Amino acid sequence: MRIRTLMGAALLSTGLFACAEQAVPPVHANNVSADAQTLQAHLEFLASDALEGRDTGSRGHEIAAQYIGSNFKSLGLQPAGDDGTYYQRIKFRRSSLKEGSASFVVDTGSEQFELEFGKEFLTGPSAYAEQNEVTAPVVFVGYGLVSEEFGLNDYANVDVDGKVVMMLSGRPAELPSEEGAHLNSSKTKFAAERGAVGVITLHTPAREKVRPFKVSAMYQRAPSVTWLSPDGAPNVAYKTIVGGAYIDYQAAEPLFANAAISLDEILAQLAKEEQPKPFELGVSVTMTRVSEHEEISSPNVAAILPGSDPELKNEYVLYTAHSDHIGMTQDLSQDDHINNGAMDNASGVSVLLETARMFVEAAERPKRSIIFLSVTAEERGLLGADYFAHFPTVPLQQIVANVNLDMPVLLYDFADVIAFGSTHSTLGESVAEAAGQYGIELSEDPMPEQAIFTRSDHYPFVKKGVPAVFLMTGFTAKGEDENGGEIWGEFFAEHYHRPSDQPSLPINYEAGVVFTNINYEIGKTIANAAERPRWLADSFFADLD
Repeated sequence: MRIRTLMGAALLSTGLFACAEQAVPPVHANNVSADAQTLQAHLEFLASDALEGRDTGSRGHEIAAQYIGSNFKSLGLQPAGDDGTYYQRIKFRRSSLKEGSASFVVDTGSEQFELEFGKEFLTGPSAYAEQNEVTAPVVFVGYGLVSEEFGLNDYANVDVDGKVVMMLSGRPAELPSEEGAHLNSSKTKFAAERGAVGVITLHTPAREKVRPFKVSAMYQRAPSVTWLSPDGAPNVAYKTIVGGAYIDYQAAEPLFANAAISLDEILAQLAKEEQPKPFELGVSVTMTRVSEHEEISSPNVAAILPGSDPELKNEYVLYTAHSDHIGMTQDLSQDDHINNGAMDNASGVSVLLETARMFVEAAERPKRSIIFLSVTAEERGLLGADYFAHFPTVPLQQIVANVNLDMPVLLYDFADVIAFGSTHSTLGESVAEAAGQYGIELSEDPMPEQAIFTRSDHYPFVKKGVPAVFLMTGFTAKGEDENGGEIWGEFFAEHYHRPSDQPSLPINYEAGVVFTNINYEIGKTIANAAERPRWLADSFFADLD
């Protein structure tokens, strides 16, 4: 899962998550159940040192994909990849910024100011072109957001065609978290649709408190990854955006040298949670960079269990779990360099495989067909899921729902679950019914500021109109000797995206059984329902572009 590492520490500091009373014994009519030993076997293999962290395009991830495909085959599931196989092979372009090639110059008309790369401005490589250079006037556009529903138009009364837009990092505080996160991810789209040729993002004092500029600079040289379409074109939707830069507010004064409103006034507005209006800055900038490209490949792994109903079998319930992780650490201060990714996301893939077995061995086949999809490159930006959403191996309009399995933290006997997305569609009813069969409560999102509904592999399908739900273990434990919120927070503070996320953690596989059974019941309920799930009328995600 792509998640802010500060969350774990925040949870630890709140002390809000107390232990629950002992839950009632599970009551359910399921004729199959997950098996703890099988979950353990899957997880220990996928998170073993031999797979070296399962980085996208690595040998270790290829082994993981073969393991998943072999399990699908042994269950008798139908291949749902390319050319009658279980594998949807994806080509990716890995792009790196050539050392010393990035420059950023501000021209006020009377003076020129060159900012220092790595200290005053940052930029990444282009996935589209090897060489980029753009010179254009700059227009300030506030947060750079447009939303009729929320009454936002940061491009009102300014012309940005052929110009560079400068926008603030983040979003207005009054925006709901999930909706705001979606709008925030659409900033480049809004700029490109209005003819901009470059985007400058201003690192603000508020952002400095969350993630200091120098921390972002530490990761500046990491390559970016983009999927390539079957015809070899990179997934760069806005090719007219030629230049981009991220500028520290402490170095941004030259950009406001000719402006009617000073940088200090803009920052003062932000401090009062006011939204600055757009205006011409009266300066131009020149941005240059050279990018180096290499091609890698990595597979999604997909299988289908055909449904039993003559009509409904042509509709699909989609389970997803990402099989990749972040590979080897370059931190030489550590003895262990392998990021095993036991919870992230060997646990989710293990649940996926056990869920598949349960459907195969159940006394009755579900009415709708079930797709089991292990996706690659989640850690690179949800790329494997996004590729499948663009190039599905079944008609996209026939996928009725997505149940995503990403990083269940199976370290305690949980008494509740959180279902991201449950408030946006009728899937919430399916989740509550399934969890209730095992005496598990459905709790509200305890950290809405994280906007997790937009941060895992279900999100590309949401953007394509597919209702989705994503479960994680809640913060309440069944026993008085465990504090679920504290354990969950400690995992993120001490193990998330670190070599210590490995099978030696005190993993509670019996809790994994309950988690798997609930996810099975969710899919079973969806697959057998007379009507397909639907978005709620008042959901922001019901009608995305």
